[in-house]
Amino acid sequence: MTDETENRVKRFRGEAASRGLPAEDVEEWIRVVRPAVYLAEGGDGPLVARIGGDPLLPQGTPKPSDPLVACVDLAALPPGATGLPLPADGHLLLFSGTDVHIREDVPDAVLYVPAGTPTTPSPLENSWREPYRQRELRTVWHQPSAQMPESFALDRWGDFPEDEQCELAEELDDAWADVGGYRPPWALQIGGHPVSPQNDPVFYARDSEESGPCEQGGTAHGEDADDWVLLATWRCGEDVRELDSGVAHWVIRRRDVAARRFDRVHRCVEMA
Repeated sequence: MTDETENRVKRFRGEAASRGLPAEDVEEWIRVVRPAVYLAEGGDGPLVARIGGDPLLPQGTPKPSDPLVACVDLAALPPGATGLPLPADGHLLLFSGTDVHIREDVPDAVLYVPAGTPTTPSPLENSWREPYRQRELRTVWHQPSAQMPESFALDRWGDFPEDEQCELAEELDDAWADVGGYRPPWALQIGGHPVSPQNDPVFYARDSEESGPCEQGGTAHGEDADDWVLLATWRCGEDVRELDSGVAHWVIRRRDVAARRFDRVHRCVEMA
């Protein structure tokens, strides 16, 4: 935990105590906070990610089924700041269309290209959508990411939390925000907890894990459902006008990140 994070946690404990919030729930809120990196336009730092345009793919790689959202330079991320076992270098390519899906298994939604791999521009074929507008993300924040209060309540008190427990989760969220827990303006988030206008995509991935055997070619459900984590979130903004406050999430098991099995990602596209 960095000094900045420790200071924020200390301020949160003080704010929560001043509101009379139960100490055990305060500590649980802190325990489940995760590190995250946020990327935005502007600034004069090194290029960390590029939004839109045509993807640069290794020779022989099948063309993806959806447009490129972002190409992230993993070597440019602050070491350890995402909390994920990502490669130390190379590029992570994220792809998504704009059809709304709560959970979608898309083997080519994420591609890892190791450093030094020769690549070539690979425009989409037979796609009605033009590539997303190209933008450079050179501004980086890394800060702790708290759960959405609804997700915290479900994890803390089970599938049917009482009204008072949901209200307590909202109060914890307010206290966290009051001491600087708001996420800064960003276009792309790596790691942390999801910010969603509708549903928590990590919870949907867990539900699929617990629902029984998966379809042919997948992995077994029911094992290590809590291993699911947020890989990335894209705020679509004006790039996707047909989605009101649209977001795309990519979620994955932590062990699959470590094994470079990005073909096992789940994708979720939502709007307000």
